[in-house]
Amino acid sequence: MAFDLVSNSTVTDEKELLGQFYLSFGDSFNDDEKTLFSKAWSFLCSKTASLMRNCGKPYYLHPMRVAAILAQSKMDMDCIVCGLLHSIFEVEGISKEEVESNFGSVITKIVSDTSKITGMKINATSIQQADNIRKMLFAMIDDVRVILVKLADRLDRMRNLKSIEEKKQRLVASEVIDIWAPLADRLGMQTIKNELEDLSLKYSNPDVFAQIKAIVSQKKDERDNYLDKAVQSIYKSAEKAGIKVSVSSRAKHFYSIYKKMQKRNVPPSQLYDLLALRIICQTNAECYTLIGIVHGLWKPMDGRFKDYIAMPKANGYQSLHTTVIYDGRPLEIQIRTEEMHNQAEHGVASHWLYKKGTNHDKVDVSNLSIFNQLQTLKDEKLSDENFFAELKEEILGDEIFVFTPKGDVVQLPAGSNAIDFAYYVHSAVGEKIVGAKADGKIIPLTSPLKNTQIIEVITNPKAHPTENQLKAVHTSKARQKIHSWLSANDPTFIDRVLEEQRAKELALQNEHSRSIQEEKRRKKRTVSPDGGNAKKIDEKFTGKIKIDGMTNVIFKLAGCCNPKPGDVITGYANTRNGIMIHRADCLTFNRITNIEHRMVNVEWETK
Repeated sequence: MAFDLVSNSTVTDEKELLGQFYLSFGDSFNDDEKTLFSKAWSFLCSKTASLMRNCGKPYYLHPMRVAAILAQSKMDMDCIVCGLLHSIFEVEGISKEEVESNFGSVITKIVSDTSKITGMKINATSIQQADNIRKMLFAMIDDVRVILVKLADRLDRMRNLKSIEEKKQRLVASEVIDIWAPLADRLGMQTIKNELEDLSLKYSNPDVFAQIKAIVSQKKDERDNYLDKAVQSIYKSAEKAGIKVSVSSRAKHFYSIYKKMQKRNVPPSQLYDLLALRIICQTNAECYTLIGIVHGLWKPMDGRFKDYIAMPKANGYQSLHTTVIYDGRPLEIQIRTEEMHNQAEHGVASHWLYKKGTNHDKVDVSNLSIFNQLQTLKDEKLSDENFFAELKEEILGDEIFVFTPKGDVVQLPAGSNAIDFAYYVHSAVGEKIVGAKADGKIIPLTSPLKNTQIIEVITNPKAHPTENQLKAVHTSKARQKIHSWLSANDPTFIDRVLEEQRAKELALQNEHSRSIQEEKRRKKRTVSPDGGNAKKIDEKFTGKIKIDGMTNVIFKLAGCCNPKPGDVITGYANTRNGIMIHRADCLTFNRITNIEHRMVNVEWETK
């Protein structure tokens, strides 16, 4: 492949490298884009001409390889230039103003955000912590291309990891397998994800990697002959059916074999389903026809057919998977359209492509279900920024992610403050908090924290929790710990709590009583001027309940207080019964823990 010339070249001359890049990818760009890339390359080389990496090679080689990875992924020129300049702020004396004056605000912002991520301390000690870090990355940025540049950076570093010491190799490999490979997977970028996983295995568990490589490599000629016969059978059958296909054969990537070894607790020599075929066709209907053809050629294995076309994976991946017994051995076969294949190869990146550098493709978000949470967006032309903002909002939800001074990521509900953070770190820290800093600056203890802030807690051994803190916190842990401390150490605290609760109940009862009396007065008909008798008006209420203005929401009336039409009511979300409706003065309702976070607006519907 032409790309390998740039990626693995021993050439270090600036002009030759630029020439190789254009030889590999030049046909994809117009003249303006080539001018922009050449300008960025000249800028990078002039600023780093005297700099060398620890391996002894020029500083600018790695950025060129990153740019080549992005070009091979068919990214737009702004993104490719950001790959070229992604580490430029590490170079002494280069300011944002200088970069912006040469390349504009968009490129400068992407490069700046990439530098922020590079400077992060990533300490993932658990699956949950790793997931929080991945969410944190989304919280830190406003353009998805920051993640794409960083993935390309990580991939190139993994490809060239042999030049650093073994201990550091394992640390980098661990970070990639915990953070970057799953991130590539969630963005649907299967090719990059597979290579990151394989390279991580190579450095984190070299013995197993070598063992799997030996098993896959042995009897290569025999394996090629075995797969070639299967490929020819598919071509012949597809031609008879009038379907034009492209069939490729491959050995499964090493990390997937490693996971099978772990799952089945067997060595690689005892795994037989190590080979796979991929069939590319044009339409969904052809995919289903081909699955019938394949099952007609060879017997399918029970329970090994998966329809990811009708039910795509959370990252948007679509394909038909089946495993058949061919010549006495299991053979996995994937069937997909060209469009599905492009999505599988490039994932979310496939939605940020340029057509000949002139117009953005219309982002087709209707086929994306990243994190299985994206809502269907309105039919309109969406810019990349709008789409990513929507994506980020769905990924993060009602959460914020902040750092400890050591670089650990802490996930908290939106609206949490420094007291909540302190109790997350440790109860003893929460009990002694007297102040806090965010990014080095003093902040009020009750101010809501913001995404990506580095939070430092200031404590005093004589400090203790207060009732004001109890009213200010957002997390249940902080609330429970402060309540327990006050109950144990303040003899009058419980009395005050009970008194406040009784006052609230009394106020609710009085409000309810006033509402009933008011409703009775409304139902009375005034005596008519002609001396007529009083006449009862129609009932005002339909018996239905409006929930957030809608009447088609499932609800249930609570048996404890049995609300009737006209009663002052309140409601909260219940996982089993939809919305549970209580009278506002119901003691049971007012004793439910954390009820204020689950309440919804409810009212009786009137005629």
